[in-house]
Amino acid sequence: MVVEYDEFKGNKLIVLKKDDADQYPFKFGKRKAQLIVEHIEEIKRFAEEE
Repeated sequence: MVVEYDEFKGNKLIVLKKDDADQYPFKFGKRKAQLIVEHIEEIKRFAEEE
Protein backbone atom coordinates (compact mmCIF):
# COMPACT_ATOMS: atom_id res chain seq x y z
CA MET A 1 0.00 0.00 0.00
CA VAL A 2 1.11 3.54 -0.75
CA VAL A 3 0.08 6.46 1.47
CA GLU A 4 0.31 10.01 0.13
CA TYR A 5 -1.16 13.37 1.01
CA ASP A 6 -2.92 15.81 -1.27
CA GLU A 7 -5.01 18.95 -1.01
CA PHE A 8 -8.43 19.94 -2.33
CA LYS A 9 -9.71 23.48 -2.01
CA GLY A 10 -7.27 24.15 0.81
CA ASN A 11 -8.17 20.99 2.75
CA LYS A 12 -5.62 18.26 3.42
CA LEU A 13 -6.46 14.77 2.11
CA ILE A 14 -4.94 11.36 2.74
CA VAL A 15 -4.58 9.22 -0.38
CA LEU A 16 -4.46 5.43 -0.12
CA LYS A 17 -3.27 3.41 -3.12
CA LYS A 18 -2.87 -0.33 -3.64
CA ASP A 19 0.45 0.41 -5.37
CA ASP A 20 2.15 3.23 -7.28
CA ALA A 21 0.21 2.36 -10.45
CA ASP A 22 -3.24 2.52 -8.79
CA GLN A 23 -5.40 4.75 -11.00
CA TYR A 24 -8.30 4.97 -8.56
CA PRO A 25 -6.95 5.77 -5.10
CA PHE A 26 -9.13 6.17 -2.01
CA LYS A 27 -9.01 9.82 -0.90
CA PHE A 28 -10.61 11.42 2.13
CA GLY A 29 -10.22 14.36 4.49
CA LYS A 30 -10.14 14.92 8.23
CA ARG A 31 -13.92 14.66 8.80
CA LYS A 32 -14.22 11.29 7.10
CA ALA A 33 -11.01 10.11 8.78
CA GLN A 34 -12.57 10.92 12.15
CA LEU A 35 -15.72 8.96 11.23
CA ILE A 36 -13.60 5.99 10.16
CA VAL A 37 -11.67 6.02 13.44
CA GLU A 38 -14.89 6.26 15.47
CA HIS A 39 -16.45 3.31 13.60
CA ILE A 40 -13.43 1.15 12.80
CA GLU A 41 -14.89 -1.99 14.38
CA GLU A 42 -18.07 -1.76 12.27
CA ILE A 43 -15.96 -1.19 9.16
CA LYS A 44 -13.83 -4.26 9.97
CA ARG A 45 -16.95 -6.40 10.40
CA PHE A 46 -18.35 -5.10 7.10
CA ALA A 47 -15.08 -5.84 5.28
CA GLU A 48 -15.06 -9.41 6.63
CA GLU A 49 -18.64 -10.21 5.56
CA GLU A 50 -19.21 -12.51 2.62
